Order: sequence, then structure tokens, then C-alpha cells
Amino acid sequence: MASESTATETTLDVREIDGPPFDDIVAALEALAADERLRLIAPFEPKPLYEVLEARGFTHESERRADVWHIRIERA
Repeated sequence: MASESTATETTLDVREIDGPPFDDIVAALEALAADERLRLIAPFEPKPLYEVLEARGFTHESERRADVWHIRIERA
């Protein structure tokens, strides 16, 4: 299934972050331009993050691939 979006995508793999990744995620979101999106890669589904994303004006799509979660985040 191909996407028709022309957004530029930045990837943040939180498996590579030593310690809690929340500040890194927020910094990556704040750095996004209007036409950019963030692909977050995590070893677990970050359910608590979803409410934070919504409150900050972002939408997300989550997909589990084997034991890794890929969450595509973009401005609503």
C-alpha cells in the first residue's frame, strides 16, 4: 500500500537512546516543519505518548513489525 504523502520523514529510533526517551521525542516533534513527519521506532507500543501527541496537535499511525513498533507522527 503506497502513500501519496509528499512529507519528508525523519526517523528517531528510541532503542538507541540511553535512558527515558520522552525528552528526545518532544525535541524531535518540536523540530518538525509543517510538511515533515516523524517515524518513531520503539521496542514497545508507547501508548502513554498517544495522548501527549493529540494534546500537542499531532496524529499518529502505529504498526507492529515483529517485536518492534513503528509510529508515524505528523501534524493534524
